[in-house]
Amino acid sequence: MAVSITALTSSLSSLSFSSHVAQKPSIVSFPGSKSVSVSHVCGAPTRAPRLVVASVAAAPPTEVVETENLKKYVKSRLPGGFAAQTIIGTGRRKCAIARVVLQEGTGKVIINYRDAKEYLQGNPLWLQYVRVPLVTLGYESGYDVFVKSHGGGLSGQAQAISLGIARALLKVSEDHRRPLRKEGLLTRDARVVERKKPGLKKARKAPQFSKR
Repeated sequence: MAVSITALTSSLSSLSFSSHVAQKPSIVSFPGSKSVSVSHVCGAPTRAPRLVVASVAAAPPTEVVETENLKKYVKSRLPGGFAAQTIIGTGRRKCAIARVVLQEGTGKVIINYRDAKEYLQGNPLWLQYVRVPLVTLGYESGYDVFVKSHGGGLSGQAQAISLGIARALLKVSEDHRRPLRKEGLLTRDARVVERKKPGLKKARKAPQFSKR
């Protein structure tokens, strides 16, 4: 019994000694470098440093800013909206519908609050569709054109805008009818995609014929 008590006291003393040693910071030195002190408490893990992330508000894209500026510009030029204007025309082509307003200006063309060249992707044919009615009468730099269009593709919308501009120019003067009619700009193009037929692959394309 005495031996067991002696062994117990010696083990307790060694434990207390080891805890004192562990609490002291240890110094680690490397040859040719500064000494680094490493402190580690037994049983308590070191905390990782907190990362502070500063949230920076991202600036809106340039396209969004330009669109907002054009919206303000159009609203300032068209008080009361499109329906309240006097020189207005509606054009249609395939599934596209375009409402066009003309105002005296310098020849700007704005489609759905975007510049015409940007909206029509710089396609020269589509831009020509839009300009032809004004060029025919010599008004390419005499009127600003404001357009709201939807439906169909860009090609159909460009041709619908052309018809809408031609119809709006008739409200400027009835004398414009003859030159516009001569160029075929007042004719509504009624061609649309032909429907698919049952038993055929498309409107007229048939599957390959096999005799046997």
